[in-house]
Amino acid sequence: MARVHLNTLFIQTPKAHVSLDGETLRVELEERTLLQVPLHHLDGVVLFGLCTISAGAMHRCAREGREVAFLDYSGRFRCRVEGPTHGNVLLRLAQYESLRAPTRCLEIARRLVAGKLRNSRHVLLRGARDAKSDEARQAIAGAAAEHAVSVATLETADTLDGVRGIEGQMAARYFAVFGQLLTVEPSDFAFVQRTRRPPRDRVNALLSFLYAVLAHDCTTALESTGLDPQIGFLHAVRSGRPALALDLEEEFRAVVADRLALTLINLRQIRPEHFEARTEAGESVLLTEGGRKAVLAAYQKRKEELVPHRLLKAPVPVGLLPQLQARLLARFLRGDVPHYDPYLAVR
Repeated sequence: MARVHLNTLFIQTPKAHVSLDGETLRVELEERTLLQVPLHHLDGVVLFGLCTISAGAMHRCAREGREVAFLDYSGRFRCRVEGPTHGNVLLRLAQYESLRAPTRCLEIARRLVAGKLRNSRHVLLRGARDAKSDEARQAIAGAAAEHAVSVATLETADTLDGVRGIEGQMAARYFAVFGQLLTVEPSDFAFVQRTRRPPRDRVNALLSFLYAVLAHDCTTALESTGLDPQIGFLHAVRSGRPALALDLEEEFRAVVADRLALTLINLRQIRPEHFEARTEAGESVLLTEGGRKAVLAAYQKRKEELVPHRLLKAPVPVGLLPQLQARLLARFLRGDVPHYDPYLAVR
């Protein structure tokens, strides 16, 4: 697959090769042209896995300020090639200045939380349709209605703590009914509340693992874009904490991680034997090695699925969503667009 999104060329087809052809970049696979794009249309190139780029194409991109980023097939950042006049320093300066500007920081936090609440509501409404009882359906629908009200309430939140408070309240409300989205026997996958450090049951163990993998993908997306993953707007800045990656992750938790967890459990693709209890780790429940392999395989398959993107008005792979949103955030921070639009799932 070779696609252009937000003026960035993404190369995912294994062993595809990018070369310079006059004023264009040509993408080939086994001497067959997959795509040819004029250079003046591009701001950067992102290559996954074993995809390659010629020295001539790489030098031309670096000389003219186009970044070339290399990621592995799981989306982990490997390296980035950039010329001496690249604007990443200015981008990070804009990021730091936005953090110090209370109004701008508040605006970004509002939009991040609005995206999270809308996507959480999307998952709840879908779950209400599949609920196993009228009581469960009403409880889930009630939580979804509260999410809709909270999205409107966000507009009147005039402090960062106020935004964080709304996010925290709705997270608690969401997980209060999350167990009713499960259709398997409660004895196999019981869920009462969200517990993280450590996870106390199988559902929490699965969620924590998926959130960790998703956070890694968001960190990679920010690094390949030139943003500082440590400097966030919604999550407080702490040493060693990828605050901006956690910010970006909020948009995708429900529609990527939670939906996958529900699918794996409800379709019995993940089973009780994929987990183990460890008393030496504070009576925690963790995935076994086989469980991790099964979840990662399903996660990689999920990343290949195409979903609509409202802003691009075209289907994109789930795995590219963090990359695309990181670039949209960079555009906003540079002042290229008036506001940041979070990713919203389409019903």
